[in-house]
Amino acid sequence: MITLRSGADIDRLREAGRLTAEVRTLAGSLVRPGVTTKAIDREIRSFIKSHGAKASFLDEGFPGAACISVNDIVIHGIPGSRMLHEGDIVSIDVGAYLNGFHGDCAATFPVGTVLPEHQALIDGTRESFFKALEVMRSGYRVRDIGNAVQSYAESLGYGVVKDYCGHGVGRRLHEDPEIPNYVDNSPREIQKGRVRLVAGMVIAVEPMVTLGSSETFVDKDKWTVRTKDGKYSAHYENTVLITSGEPEILTR
Repeated sequence: MITLRSGADIDRLREAGRLTAEVRTLAGSLVRPGVTTKAIDREIRSFIKSHGAKASFLDEGFPGAACISVNDIVIHGIPGSRMLHEGDIVSIDVGAYLNGFHGDCAATFPVGTVLPEHQALIDGTRESFFKALEVMRSGYRVRDIGNAVQSYAESLGYGVVKDYCGHGVGRRLHEDPEIPNYVDNSPREIQKGRVRLVAGMVIAVEPMVTLGSSETFVDKDKWTVRTKDGKYSAHYENTVLITSGEPEILTR
């Protein structure tokens, strides 16, 4: 069931979104050669707690305050002893629960100087979100978002991950509707894609884009998602409020 938000609920979603965006900015500032993913997660956890909020992912059963995914890891990288090295790229996905509502956002950061093709992947993934933002308006459909992401990313020669998607955001971190980053013309997916965007919907749109195949697999830890061909992946996400006019990025 899709819940439409108004009034005080939207104000609280803005607060949660603003804090989550600050967490993402903090995370990016911590990325450098020699730091471990666990050290980044520790700082994120402390920052969220210091603002009277909770790390959303901990309540989802994830063993970290943030998903920290390096190189070929698409999403759900578990923070640990892995040290970042010059030339890595690292996707950091964060969520904060504040005053009854969640914010959710992600970005991929270069570690020091990276190969031009890896920086281009980071930039292209981010831009695919903003291409989709153009259709995050009342009257468009969920499939229009997926089409915008897929069309742009594939025009650059990238793969678009199809095993995972965006979602509604509110009192729960993951709510209806699902927001795929692609268009699936199977009967069941066509029906889901027909969901129309209306004012008051709050959605997390999160392109996951790869340098190669879109196929993924899950590690033995049952969390870490990797590209099947071992090529690098990037991730970019914002929580967005659908309005009667311009969409509002709550995690800007």
